[in-house]
Amino acid sequence: MKKKRLLGVLGALLLMAFPQVAEGQARYKIGVCDWMVLKRQKLGQFELARQLGCDGVELDMGPLGTRTLFENALRDDAVAARFRHVADSLGLEVGAVAMSGFYAQDLTKRDNYLALADDCFDTMDRLGNVRVAFLPLGGCGNTWSTDKALRREVVKRLHDIGERARARGKVVGIDTPLDAKGNLRLLKEVKSAGIAVFYKFQNALEAGADISRDLQTLGARNICAIHASNTDGRWLRNDSLIDLPAIRRTLDKMGWSGWLFVERSRDVKMVRNVKMNYGANVDYLREVFSTPIVPDVALKAEGRPEDYVNTILSRAQKATDQLGITYTRQGRNVLNIVANRYFALNDIYAERDSLKKTDRQKAEAIADQKLYRSHFGFISDLSMYLSEQQIEQVKDVMTYDVVNVTYKAQCDMIPTLTEEEKAQILAWLKEAREQAIDAESSKKKHEMFGKYKGRINNYLSARGYDLTKEREGWYERMKKEE
Repeated sequence: MKKKRLLGVLGALLLMAFPQVAEGQARYKIGVCDWMVLKRQKLGQFELARQLGCDGVELDMGPLGTRTLFENALRDDAVAARFRHVADSLGLEVGAVAMSGFYAQDLTKRDNYLALADDCFDTMDRLGNVRVAFLPLGGCGNTWSTDKALRREVVKRLHDIGERARARGKVVGIDTPLDAKGNLRLLKEVKSAGIAVFYKFQNALEAGADISRDLQTLGARNICAIHASNTDGRWLRNDSLIDLPAIRRTLDKMGWSGWLFVERSRDVKMVRNVKMNYGANVDYLREVFSTPIVPDVALKAEGRPEDYVNTILSRAQKATDQLGITYTRQGRNVLNIVANRYFALNDIYAERDSLKKTDRQKAEAIADQKLYRSHFGFISDLSMYLSEQQIEQVKDVMTYDVVNVTYKAQCDMIPTLTEEEKAQILAWLKEAREQAIDAESSKKKHEMFGKYKGRINNYLSARGYDLTKEREGWYERMKKEE
């Protein structure tokens, strides 16, 4: 009888730690780790998370190192209140609070481990009663799971922390190098409903486990949250070791619900590009587990051939790739604005060509009028999502970066150009770019720049430069540098 009662109590505690999906709530929520997106305990993490299309963040307690406690600014009630306010205003949540300092700190050598846990739990309360904490055991080394004495100490401390968490209505998710069976054995030894597994795809793969089978073996009630990423190398979408749709089907079948946080899976070719890496991974997670981002700006693709639309989207994406925002909410809107501009240009020139058959002069006049009006509308639309500098980059991408290439070449060719002359050259090139943006083809764009290059050459000749001589000297200098 006592055994049945004990099992009933433990079951109730587990249900408290991992509630079923309430009606109207999302089964899966997606977030990023603030320390990995370079926003540890910074208010800017929320705006970045919103741009990436997240439901929230996993917020870190701050570094530990040789400190007695975490470097935690959120002990201040006023600071924590600001974090809650900003998150609420953006419709975001703090899905978990991490003690990532224990990636490098040995839990068995921290006599104040309960004070550190309490610091975390207090912070979770200040942030709005966050339920899940993250505790990595990486700092305990590689032998604790097989060294009996070390294992006993790890188990004891986890039990103490777990009971502290349970008493406060929280659960601590541990990160271990063990597979599902190993984690189940560890949880059985710890004997606390306040300790569960913060599952990590990377750990399962490094242990040689199949993620879907590993999840099923571990069981839904033993998983409090998931780090849904692999080690750095490539994005989730391109990672052949992670079958995300199969993982979704497995979790659905298990009846699990909760947070999936992106920790790594960065493309090593652009490892420092936060928006591209985390935007791409969040985008894929949303595609598989949640509702994809719906941009404010609709793509005006109705009635257009699919191949043509895909070609235009690929062309427009060069601009968002250049800005590093392709997989963000901002990037989705900019992508559609640029693509819609290409569609509009196609429509204007198609109408002109049709009208030319009956009245060439009228056709050109109507096209010029529409180009003029829509040109400024395009820039205005971009300004809703981009800074002036970013708009300049979009213009450059749409005109093959001719402004920068030509300006640099002119300065290299004639090192003695004055600042006044450089400014005039750049001004004319940018004027050419404004017109080239609206040109109907690559050939027409380059012809527009060619017209202005002629004007620049005439200007420089009038100021006494021998362009033939300057060009020959430039070629000679380049040969010497080879």
